[in-house]
Amino acid sequence: MARLRDVVFDCHHPASLARFWAAALDGYEVAPYDEEELERLRSLGFSGPEDDPSVLVETEWGPRLFFNQVPETKAVKNRVHLDLADDDVERLVGLGAKVIAQPEDGVVVLADPEGNEFCLVTPPRSV
Repeated sequence: MARLRDVVFDCHHPASLARFWAAALDGYEVAPYDEEELERLRSLGFSGPEDDPSVLVETEWGPRLFFNQVPETKAVKNRVHLDLADDDVERLVGLGAKVIAQPEDGVVVLADPEGNEFCLVTPPRSV
């Protein structure tokens, strides 16, 4: 039986998108760089973590997130997206997300700083 290990995002600037998602998700953080990894990056011609073409965001309990640099821009709607359980739209907007649509069913559609859509499923409000 297969289990989900990684979710991979294509993007232009992996380091900044990784920081957005690490801040957006509870319990996730950008994987630290040790001296061996920094040396590997330098040997490939990259000056450091900010130029890393593949950045890992990890947690102890769920799937990891990889952010891989690609040359092309996002052209159409995502075929797969993440649904987050939260009600703090303003916090995500403050991190760099953009509200795309706010339907009345408690689901807010947002885009991350590179335009990848995701949904924020908010709890129903009692009257």
